[in-house]
Amino acid sequence: MTPRILIIAGSDSGGGAGIQADIKTVTMLGGHAMTAITAITAQNTLGVSAVHPVPAEMVLAQIEAVLDDIGADAVKIGMIGSAATAEAVAERIEGLDVPIILDPVMVATSGSVLADEATIAAFGRLMSIASVVTPNLPELEALGGEAAVLAHGCHLVVKGGHAAGPRIVDRLVSPSGPLHSLEGKRFDTTDTHGTGCTFASALATGLGSGLPIREAFEQAVRFVRIAILSAPGLGQGHGPLGHHLGVVPFDELEG
Repeated sequence: MTPRILIIAGSDSGGGAGIQADIKTVTMLGGHAMTAITAITAQNTLGVSAVHPVPAEMVLAQIEAVLDDIGADAVKIGMIGSAATAEAVAERIEGLDVPIILDPVMVATSGSVLADEATIAAFGRLMSIASVVTPNLPELEALGGEAAVLAHGCHLVVKGGHAAGPRIVDRLVSPSGPLHSLEGKRFDTTDTHGTGCTFASALATGLGSGLPIREAFEQAVRFVRIAILSAPGLGQGHGPLGHHLGVVPFDELEG
């Protein structure tokens, strides 16, 4: 059965991150992507020039429309738009018996801020219902560190892309301790716009397909690395990934 993935996130007019990256990722991994858009952004590879949050009641209406008819096998939450939307979404989906993946989006790859202090504070409510939280290192610090996230009872993926050095280590941690880690070489590229969105949606698709969490984690890491290497080289700044291109030599990917 095709996994049904509900994506609650913002739209990226440049097509590199947000809903656009989510849909491409879910589709390429064999899922059916459904959306509840939380914000409309005017952005490209150079940055975000405008953000228009969607009212919480409209976000909920999108969620209801999807769940009432099609249903969902996993939920991915990205840019949430506002603290009010975070609270409303958490209340609506906390009873769903499916994996919930929270990518606590705070800052775009370009450096543009996508969440104010009130919204970041509301992430606690979302973490309390999440199956897995997938912050990058600056986001993890803003959330209070590993112990603070794991205290919510969720799994945690610590993405290592912001750490220094020629190797990147991504770690999967459960509330009871480390589960798995993957290490690979750092690619010399600025085409990394949308990596966080892509990873979280890939993880949601794997879990929604019924994969064990270790296998879903491995698939998501590998998909992101392939997409980075397949980037089409668009734009003047942090370019989008090549979700749809996807074939690179194994030694180039894992070396």
